Amino acid sequence: MAPPARKSFPLRLDPALYAALERVAAGDFRSVNAEVEVLLREALARRGIKVAPAEPAKRGRPAKPDG
Repeated sequence: MAPPARKSFPLRLDPALYAALERVAAGDFRSVNAEVEVLLREALARRGIKVAPAEPAKRGRPAKPDG
């Protein structure tokens, strides 16, 4: 079963804010996109809004078929 498609949308940010996100993301070894997701989840959790955890990305090579 394929994982659900991720929602994409344009996001306009102040250049200084984006630069700060890049620095934080690099420090956490994440992409800016992943860092934004983490920050949004943390902000929602502080407001008491529960969001189901994201399905982790599959890593490594596909399994060999039996046979």
